[in-house]
Amino acid sequence: MNTLLHIDTSARSLSPETNRSPSISRTLAQRFLSQWQDTLPETRIIYRDLATHPVDLIDQNWIEAAFTSEEKRTPTQMSILSTSNELIDEVIQSDIILLSTPMYNYGMPATLKAWFDQVIRVNKTFSFDLSRGDSPLKPILSGKRLVLITSCGEFGFELGGLREKMDHLHPHIKTLSHYLGVENMHAIRAEYQEFNDERHQISIVHAYKEISHLVNRLTRQPSLGSVNVPDNG
Repeated sequence: MNTLLHIDTSARSLSPETNRSPSISRTLAQRFLSQWQDTLPETRIIYRDLATHPVDLIDQNWIEAAFTSEEKRTPTQMSILSTSNELIDEVIQSDIILLSTPMYNYGMPATLKAWFDQVIRVNKTFSFDLSRGDSPLKPILSGKRLVLITSCGEFGFELGGLREKMDHLHPHIKTLSHYLGVENMHAIRAEYQEFNDERHQISIVHAYKEISHLVNRLTRQPSLGSVNVPDNG
């Protein structure tokens, strides 16, 4: 049975009044998950909302605990690393990671960076060996797939685009996910949110189509049919 780890990061969370989210990245990720479950209903889902339940920032005590050998850690140090262990275990269990995130200030939300800092950990998700020369870091995990769904207010962040060099979100996540055993990354992006014009609507429709195609390809199923775009995009 496949296990999918679904992570949301947008500060725009679910509204208790409407039971819907104004977040584009969350909405797109939910569409991916819904179509995935329609195709592979036996998939086990692990869900983590980093906006409503943010993880702690690492500090000096965390670093000292992480770099202390397991057999020498004090009870306090083991407690400090308990959240990190839980988050890493979720990654270890997963075959596919569905990560939705907006672009904030041309990079990732602070909550997502805190998550990466907690799960990329020596002797847990990567090893460090100076005998490897100038490449001492090596992932311990392998064979994982990342589906990255993002939204941004501007446009042109693709290769060769107007703002390619301003995209510090996708390249950063691609680099970090390598140390979580991600070997295949698929990115879907909705753009033009701040413009809120026809280009934005076209981008949303295109993102939904990309999601359908990607789910079909990853699950090796026939086409799921036409795309029905929700009113809230």
